[in-house]
Amino acid sequence: MVGDAIDPWGSSTVKDYNRLRQEFGIEPVAPLLARFPRPSSHLSRGIDFGHRDLGRVVDAIDGHAPFAVMSGIKPTGDFHLGNKMTADDMVYFQSLSKKATVYYSIADVEAYCDNGITFEESAKIALRNVADLLALGLDPDRAVVYFQSQEVRVMRFAALFSRGVTNNMLKAIYGDRQIGLYISALMVAGDILMPQLPEFGGPKPVLVPVGADQDPHIRLARDMAAKYREEFKFVPPSAIYHRLMLSLNGDAKMSKRSVSSSFTLDDQPAAAAKKVLSAFTGGRDTVEEQRRLGGRADICPVYDLYRFHFALDDAHADRVYSECVKGVRMCGDCKQEASRLVKAYMEEHRKKRDLMMPEAKRLLSKGTKGFAG
Repeated sequence: MVGDAIDPWGSSTVKDYNRLRQEFGIEPVAPLLARFPRPSSHLSRGIDFGHRDLGRVVDAIDGHAPFAVMSGIKPTGDFHLGNKMTADDMVYFQSLSKKATVYYSIADVEAYCDNGITFEESAKIALRNVADLLALGLDPDRAVVYFQSQEVRVMRFAALFSRGVTNNMLKAIYGDRQIGLYISALMVAGDILMPQLPEFGGPKPVLVPVGADQDPHIRLARDMAAKYREEFKFVPPSAIYHRLMLSLNGDAKMSKRSVSSSFTLDDQPAAAAKKVLSAFTGGRDTVEEQRRLGGRADICPVYDLYRFHFALDDAHADRVYSECVKGVRMCGDCKQEASRLVKAYMEEHRKKRDLMMPEAKRLLSKGTKGFAG
């Protein structure tokens, strides 16, 4: 797709989300919004832009039927704002039904294959990652958290699925990669389909909230669900896709690979606020031009901070946008407000996360043992 690159292991960019949807057969979310009595900020602000078979999950919610929400994290560092977007969707969909169970994979195999992170180091990082997720509102009583490398069912699926794919098929989805990344992709498909095994309650809708760059994993998992449907009675997994945030330096994607482009939830609040004050903006060259032409909120990472995470509510996000494009809001004042919001949020989140460390350790120690979906 010209101008865009969809790569779960690299620097993905999306300039045209409508074109992305058309290219890969992703459905728009907007026609389903009326079915959510209390839409999340991701839904109401258009951050979640597309889906695959989301209606199947909404039907389960309406019918009080069991469903799973499945996602994971590659434990290569502290929780960043992209991780938070996925977590926010997980927490939201879990909150919509008492029949919803979250499955969260610590993708330590992928971290090793892609980043060379040892399993021991992944375990240390994962503890903080899971505490962040709990601090964001995950209900631990309806959650299964496990290490990919320790879950034999995921490994068995990867071995089974390896007979259902060819090298050309994997190259078509992911490009030319080292074998380790192909293996980790098969394990991700195992993660996504594992909640439908009998010991977890059998076949059911499974919703995978992800960024647009993770769509190759969704397509592979859906291919495997179709190929092995007769044997396992798989329901094709569903997905909901969120937009990618602009980096603080104006690049197309915020990434924890670049320290200057983002901040993590483990950063010191004052340091994160300082990064906001130094961020690129969509402002004009002069105050006079800003007042006359208006700011360019659509290319502004500071506006993204409001829209994606830190606006007080939808009306606040709308006001920031309107004032910017009308030339009422100046970039310096906008950054000052955003930095205060970030600092206050980070201070509160750190307190919550510290309290959640024992629960995170318990969940990781338990893994999938003794769980019946």
